[in-house]
Amino acid sequence: MDIATITGIVVGIGLIVGAILSSGSLTTFWDVPSMMITIGGTLAGTFINYPMSQIISVIKVLRNAFRKDLMRPASVINLLVSFADKARREGLLALEEEAENTDDDFFKKGIQLVVDGSDPELVRNILETELAFLEERHRSGQGIFTTMGSLAPAFGMVGTLIGLINMLRELETPENIGPSMALALITTFYGVLFANLICIPVAGKLAIRSEQEVLIKELIIEGVLSIQAGENPRIVEEKLKAFLAPDDRAMLQTERDMRKVGEHDGEIF
Repeated sequence: MDIATITGIVVGIGLIVGAILSSGSLTTFWDVPSMMITIGGTLAGTFINYPMSQIISVIKVLRNAFRKDLMRPASVINLLVSFADKARREGLLALEEEAENTDDDFFKKGIQLVVDGSDPELVRNILETELAFLEERHRSGQGIFTTMGSLAPAFGMVGTLIGLINMLRELETPENIGPSMALALITTFYGVLFANLICIPVAGKLAIRSEQEVLIKELIIEGVLSIQAGENPRIVEEKLKAFLAPDDRAMLQTERDMRKVGEHDGEIF
């Protein structure tokens, strides 16, 4: 599980609760009707805006915000280079068993297409089409949380307006104005908190995860096509290095050394 996401949520809630307790009571900020207006209104608006199928699928996408980092690009490059070396020495058919030991279905599909003797252009088209639909699913999940982030403060304001209307109806009793005003502002507090601590950050994390996964998939596509073309492993490595930032390229040798140690010890990565 991604520690940064959990830490951010826990620390954010903890600091806000601590600030409230230092100057008041949590019960002052707890109001069920205000929460129903803010959270319920946000969810209702989201249901209106998106088809049910997309809303259900976002639960699966949401896991990306809490899972550990994906396989590092350096690890993918070294794996592809090792596959290129084996293909040159033993032929493409030797990669079929190796591909079965990988956990990535996208990588497995690419190698299987190559082993089956598919045309290189067909291989690229199939993998790029799958990548395009992957990006579309990710954008859909990000869009849902972005929409919720924009709706929550608005429904918080709706709750505030409702509270103000009720307050104005009781101007004849001045002692009720202060508590009524405080109650009216709680919905705005809920809306801003829900949007800026949950919805917008989760949408941002999903966008980052999507970029990372797309990079990995693009590496796999180029690597698989290079293997199919029978390119020298050194050429494959240099080609794939172009996808990495300069600082990340230094990790290649470290990853390679770790892989050699693992293979020497009989471990499978």
